[in-house]
Amino acid sequence: MRGRTVFMDSLVAHGVRHIFGNPGTTESPLLDALLDYPSVDYIVALHEGMAVGAASYYARTTGRTGVVSLHVAPGLGNGIGMIYNALKASAPLVVTAGQQDTRMLRREPILSHDLAAMAAPVTKWSTEVRSAGEMDEVMRRAFKIANDPPYGPVFVSLPIDVMEQETGNHARAPGRLYRTAAPDPRGIAEACALLEASSAPVIVVGDEVARTGATADLVKLAERIGAPVWFEGIRGHASFPSAHPHARSGVPFDAGAIRKTLAGADLVLLVGGAFFEEVWFTPGSPFPEGARVVQLESSARPLAFNHAVDVGVVAELGASLRALDIALAAATGEPWRTAAAARCATLAEQKAADLAAYASRRDKAWARAPISMPRVMTELRKGAPAEAVIVEESITASMDFAAAFGFDAPDQFLGARGGGIGQGLAGAIGASVGNPGRPVLCVSGDGSAMYSIQALWSAAHHRLPIVFAILVNREYRVLKHNLDIYRQRFDAASDKPYPKMDLEGPELGFVEMAAGMGVPGVRVTNPDEVAAAIAQAFAAGGPRLVEIEIEGKR
Repeated sequence: MRGRTVFMDSLVAHGVRHIFGNPGTTESPLLDALLDYPSVDYIVALHEGMAVGAASYYARTTGRTGVVSLHVAPGLGNGIGMIYNALKASAPLVVTAGQQDTRMLRREPILSHDLAAMAAPVTKWSTEVRSAGEMDEVMRRAFKIANDPPYGPVFVSLPIDVMEQETGNHARAPGRLYRTAAPDPRGIAEACALLEASSAPVIVVGDEVARTGATADLVKLAERIGAPVWFEGIRGHASFPSAHPHARSGVPFDAGAIRKTLAGADLVLLVGGAFFEEVWFTPGSPFPEGARVVQLESSARPLAFNHAVDVGVVAELGASLRALDIALAAATGEPWRTAAAARCATLAEQKAADLAAYASRRDKAWARAPISMPRVMTELRKGAPAEAVIVEESITASMDFAAAFGFDAPDQFLGARGGGIGQGLAGAIGASVGNPGRPVLCVSGDGSAMYSIQALWSAAHHRLPIVFAILVNREYRVLKHNLDIYRQRFDAASDKPYPKMDLEGPELGFVEMAAGMGVPGVRVTNPDEVAAAIAQAFAAGGPRLVEIEIEGKR
């Protein structure tokens, strides 16, 4: 058989149902082979970055490996930003790119480059298939590495002549790999002792809790020890129910502010994540002085990677959380339990006060024009179906988004990890492909939307039931916020305007752009019309766009 047959058979053997890609000449063997593999659907993207972003969100929402087909060096370059985001989001991807014929690579033919070297810095493994005889082994290893915790993207370069070479080696189906281990009893005992001695514990939770289905176990432990639960500053999944009395908000983006947020804690329990992704430098530790630190992870790499811990345990997160809960139940007496219950009651009071404060803030901004961020998020929630998957990239409106949208289950929400913008629209494609027939609401700022606006065409082409809510403030608002912070931190003059951060002259017309790509849209400026516009868009079926003018111009 030929290399391309082994490649396609490898995809089928690993359960692949979709390839996300942007076709090119060096991908001709793959594209031609698709005709013989009706079980594999090709999702067409008009830009390589969009293909990677869609595949990443598909992998994150389904748990299956996303497969991407890019085109030679410029195409891989176009996709690298989204590959970086996938790496930060721990999305299992097999990214491929067609390579020129190896017999002329030394002559540097058009569009050629060292593709494996290009992809290496943003992948877990990067390689080029040198002969059809090793195609089966390369593909088996690619899927294995992508799915070794922590998950992430791998890259495989596919020279066109290698895809056409003949080989007797067949594709190999993966075996059943049981990667998770039971927690070490010694680590659980030490962690239990530290929690038993704690009078003010806090929990910081990462995306791995949602990915591994350990949310219920975390809820039980948080209630037992009476600890508030803080989220990572940028989260991609809902790892803890946002309406729960113990749920707090995201931690800030510098060590000093994180330390202030966690002030008073004598123990910090880190569960399944990267936790502290800093934007600004401040000296010192993110942990309060004297606080003990316990970390639970499902793989060794993130354990004590950035910060020293007192106790760390690597095992399946649910098993670790359950073991810790059982140990505490056996070890603690009535005085400890009474103190924990008192902490739970205090947290419930704090939650009620926070909700009241936010409601007051929302009510004060209710009638503002253009539409305030608290109002628009409230109306979006009102108009969206309860069962919708919410893909969010609202950036400076993210706090209001979190307040308006409550998530009880991990499959309800997908956020943008990595910090590179443009993920929302692309990610909505993958979320919809991975949840066939389920409504998807994509909430994106206008600046972010322009990074992957081509996703609208893909949504129309594949008839996906996505409603794109584009929040238009005609500015890079987050950059204005950050410029303010920069000027303050570095004692720079603060009375200057904001340079090159407005999206005007000409203004962007999203309804018009959507129409040009086959997606009907409406423009909304009246806050009373937002919820109805969203509901009508979903009722219409297929992709729809709602452009909403919101407050801006700081």
